[in-house]
Amino acid sequence: MHSTTTDTPPTGRSALSELVGNTPLLRISEPLAPAGRGFWAKLEGFNPGGIKDRPGLHMVERARARGDLKPGARIIESTSGTLGLGLALAGMVHGHPVSLVTDPGLEPSMVRLLAAYGARVDAVAEPHPTGGWQQARRDRVQQLMAQHPGSWCPDQYNNPDNTSAYTPLALELATELGHIDVLVCSVGTGGHSAGISRVLRQLYPDLTLVGVDTIGSTIFGQPARPRLMRGLGSSIYPRNVAYDHFGEVHWVSPAEAVWTCRQLAGSYYATGGWSVGAVALVAGWLARALPKDARIAAIFPDGPQRYLGSVYDDGYCAAHGLLDSPPAPEPDLIGRMDEKEVTRWTRCTAVVDPLAFGQGRTNGNPQERTR
Repeated sequence: MHSTTTDTPPTGRSALSELVGNTPLLRISEPLAPAGRGFWAKLEGFNPGGIKDRPGLHMVERARARGDLKPGARIIESTSGTLGLGLALAGMVHGHPVSLVTDPGLEPSMVRLLAAYGARVDAVAEPHPTGGWQQARRDRVQQLMAQHPGSWCPDQYNNPDNTSAYTPLALELATELGHIDVLVCSVGTGGHSAGISRVLRQLYPDLTLVGVDTIGSTIFGQPARPRLMRGLGSSIYPRNVAYDHFGEVHWVSPAEAVWTCRQLAGSYYATGGWSVGAVALVAGWLARALPKDARIAAIFPDGPQRYLGSVYDDGYCAAHGLLDSPPAPEPDLIGRMDEKEVTRWTRCTAVVDPLAFGQGRTNGNPQERTR
């Protein structure tokens, strides 16, 4: 993501940003797709803290350049974990104290890790009546900012710098793969799906973007429900989501994501959390359904370490009914995003902004777009 033009390696804290970017690419085939078919996985878990190291550094650097973030000022943001790692890294590199607002769903191991990296972690106790934990966290951010004059909030849900942070990742993919027909991304704040697809669509005008959400998320017009999976989905409508970029969206359940995560772990030694499992499930289906020569790229946002007590814990998964059976070989299909409430793997090829139903532009599906 960052490079130096000198022969002398960077030293000190400034060298930390050099650890971000240029992550590996891995070909995934069996058992998610038949031999001779598959997809390419971009392993963002090889960044020090995961994919959100990229926007953590970029948003801070841009805010400093504009003067919005003054030297030594406190950074305050809401996070479900991964962006917190990126902001802790950015705070360390650029000399800013960091306060992170989270909720009781954040894994204790992640709370300890963020604190070890120097961040102050503040957990809200109750969800917002309509906006859930995310809105409760955002409200707490505003309270903390009032207590710390001169502090700065990245506002990851709406900050365009969150999107532009992924330009280097898009260029890495283009350099590595040469051509891409389909891009598969999980959707939370909407940053990486919008940022990567914006660049790749300029290079490959026929690119199809496939979004992956979790059941119980409002992002694509479903009703908000309590959600087990973290890292994708939302109880609010992030404005960074580029609805007009999507050819289709898939919703995936926790049990389906767990099964796929474990298949990846046992087959490739490269796996991750909820988002990785959900994305791999969808990318594997696309590899089976599309023409054999379709080039599919999937973004794996993180690694497995923070999920050892959930996705990879038999007791946890059994208690939540996540070990019952493998996913169906095909997703359900609905004609409108709000046609019915989905409870298992389901897809929709008519993607619009749910705040403007009937006004948004819909796109074709990848089986049509890549043939």
